[in-house]
Amino acid sequence: MNITLRLVFCFAISLLAGCQTASSSSDNDDDANITAPKLRDDFIRGVDISMLPEIEALGGKYYHQSVEQDLFTILKKHGVNAIRTRLWIDPKSNTGESYGGGNNQLTRSIDLAKRAKDNGMTFLLDLHYSDFWADPKKQSKPKAWQHLSFENLNQKVYDYTAQVMQAYQAAGVVPDSVQIGNEINGGMLWPDGKNWGPGSQGFEKLSLLLKAGIQAVHDNSGEQDTQIILHLAEAGKNEYFRWWFDEIHQYGVEYDIIGMSYYPWWHGPIADVKANMEDLSNRYNKPILLVETSFPYTNANADRLENSYSDSGPIQGYQVSVNGQAQFLSDIMLLLNNLPNQQGLGIYYWEPAWLPVEGATWATKAGMAYGSDQWQMGNAWENQGLFDFGGNALPSLEIFKTQK
Repeated sequence: MNITLRLVFCFAISLLAGCQTASSSSDNDDDANITAPKLRDDFIRGVDISMLPEIEALGGKYYHQSVEQDLFTILKKHGVNAIRTRLWIDPKSNTGESYGGGNNQLTRSIDLAKRAKDNGMTFLLDLHYSDFWADPKKQSKPKAWQHLSFENLNQKVYDYTAQVMQAYQAAGVVPDSVQIGNEINGGMLWPDGKNWGPGSQGFEKLSLLLKAGIQAVHDNSGEQDTQIILHLAEAGKNEYFRWWFDEIHQYGVEYDIIGMSYYPWWHGPIADVKANMEDLSNRYNKPILLVETSFPYTNANADRLENSYSDSGPIQGYQVSVNGQAQFLSDIMLLLNNLPNQQGLGIYYWEPAWLPVEGATWATKAGMAYGSDQWQMGNAWENQGLFDFGGNALPSLEIFKTQK
């Protein structure tokens, strides 16, 4: 679907379901009420835009006040100061068919890192250690690593991580921070690094895999003091986080930052998140970084795939609207900004620029065959963007402009 047809499609949806454009917002919204919070100068106001190269290749465009601009230009004008990208090892089938989801291979990630650095932004690298999506429900080994012994797998984690870091170093864009795994609640590189449930190997093997990746980052960062992040989902579950990080500390895994995902319709009240963050920062004396969060601005849908959240709301007391999205963002930023001893580093909004461009899918048929069975071809996230379906910046993006 080209851009013109998509805009027509969006307009048709707007008549039926409230699809938003740059000049209109959800029912009962008052854009004048959107005010950026006052945050520390060093507060991370980041976004994960891993889908961007795919969207641009498929013809997606971005606009601010009806003027087409490069996405980085728009983000920088609105106060975004950090970029996060995921990295998969080999996101295509044995016959060369792409898996989708942005096809986030190394060359694309390095290009995004260069664009981030050129715009004065920091860069967070999210290593999935998989060929495709890794999260609490799946942590699949790369195809080429399937039959390695544990000893060889551990060495492969080191070697691969070292090669990746060397590639960024050669390009002049060594990451400011690196996630060793993505949402590794259940470990990574299953079954070897699985830490609970059927087939669990406990934390002993997981800790060795983590240490291998961490050491490779430190050995190949040059003069950059690259920070290590360990990242779990379900930010409101204090008992779970305590169990997981107690084990990690017991096995002597050294890291710098506790990373969290918080999606309020899945992960519960913001009060639970606050309590968890305060407890963990005190218990482990580690700073907290919200590396994934988002909120829907509409319940409309622009393609054939059902949205991850499609109800009319509210969610944890916030309306599904541009203003609701803005208020949620402001509150979660202030929560982190005000943690004791400045232990809240900031946030990354997940895929705010994932437009409903034909072909920019969660998964292709090859990707679904690989193991992304809960997704279909399409975009389940377009109603959570900080841009409307036609690529126009929403007023809620103003929240990233911290008050001086």
